[in-house]
Amino acid sequence: MNLPLYIAKRIYGQRDGQRQVSRPAIRIATLGVAIGLAVMIVTVSVVLGFKHTIRDKVVGFGSHIQIQNVLSSSATVTYPVCIDDSMMHVLQGIEGVRHAQRFALTQGILKTENDFLGVVFKGVGQEFDRSFLNENLIEGELPQFSDSTTDYPLVISKTMADKLKLKTNDRIHAYFIGDEDVRVRRFTVSAIYQTNMKRFDDVICLTDLYVTFKLNGWFPGQCSGAELLVNDFSQLEQVSDHVIDKVNHTQDHYHNLFTSLNIYELYPQVFSWLELLDINVWIILALMIAVAGFTMISGLLIIILERTQMIGILKALGARNTTIRHTFLWFSAFIIGQGLLWGNFIGVGIVLLQNWTGFVTLDPQTYYVSEAPMELNVPLIVLLNVVTLLISVFVLIAPSYLVSHIHPARSMRYE
Repeated sequence: MNLPLYIAKRIYGQRDGQRQVSRPAIRIATLGVAIGLAVMIVTVSVVLGFKHTIRDKVVGFGSHIQIQNVLSSSATVTYPVCIDDSMMHVLQGIEGVRHAQRFALTQGILKTENDFLGVVFKGVGQEFDRSFLNENLIEGELPQFSDSTTDYPLVISKTMADKLKLKTNDRIHAYFIGDEDVRVRRFTVSAIYQTNMKRFDDVICLTDLYVTFKLNGWFPGQCSGAELLVNDFSQLEQVSDHVIDKVNHTQDHYHNLFTSLNIYELYPQVFSWLELLDINVWIILALMIAVAGFTMISGLLIIILERTQMIGILKALGARNTTIRHTFLWFSAFIIGQGLLWGNFIGVGIVLLQNWTGFVTLDPQTYYVSEAPMELNVPLIVLLNVVTLLISVFVLIAPSYLVSHIHPARSMRYE
């Protein structure tokens, strides 16, 4: 029989109300562990949710990997590249690629009777992945984009709609300034989206690939590039390497060189900013574990002092210091376990409540989201529990040596 464990269970299970000192100490220590773990769970959930939400929005407009003309990667203007059916077949056959779609960019000015706005027209075709825009659509329906004909549909952001006072089914003129002339096209607002990502909502509107192709005056098959979506974001670097091996530095029909850029290379500022959040997480985790550890140390010292007479009796009966130390460590593990149980209940409860109700709101102009995004990650929560338990028990090893300084004869007279 494990004697320290047996004694610890008996002490922890006492409910006779005679121990007026240890019960408050136990409750304080339990509360410290619970609050620490709950804060850690909420912090990790918020950071994960925020990073993944922002990442998904950036990917929604920029894809995971872009194929383009090598000249475009070092210039402010877009150079065309020919991506025909055979190249699309090559791109879709690359290991790890889930979807491939062509796009073309051109700049223009949207003008109403009272106002005007410079925007970027992104032309997309029939293969366009509509899932991201459907999730962020607030008015209207997405048109069936085409690369061969057009009814001049236009999908704009809520920011543009508010500035130009537009709504769905409104018609608006767009002006495109070329080297020798100014061309005018009349578009119909088919849908309005809102992502709260200012860098996209302020400038990007979508139309048919055919429109931008004709406005740019490119040869058949030419476009700004192709966008690739991968099956698993964690494998992005490996898929990027496969794309580099098969596509980079090959030539199209017009002898333009292909190059590829992944989402980290396309938007380095955004992902550098997101990486800074990890530093805040580590600081909060360290502080919360320190809080849990200090409360447990204080609680253990109070409990040892309160149980001085019991320690003296155990020593008089022949118990070694190691046995008594292990008894109090087991006792502390029970307290920590109860604190972890309550911490999980509180932390996971807050995350689920936020996901269901969205009671914590944010300024979308500052944080790019209107509600605090929280994402539960079960493996990470389990890891937090294990690490908190191990560290909390570890920091109690040194204070537990206090029992070796308690003399049996004097301690049995202690009250």
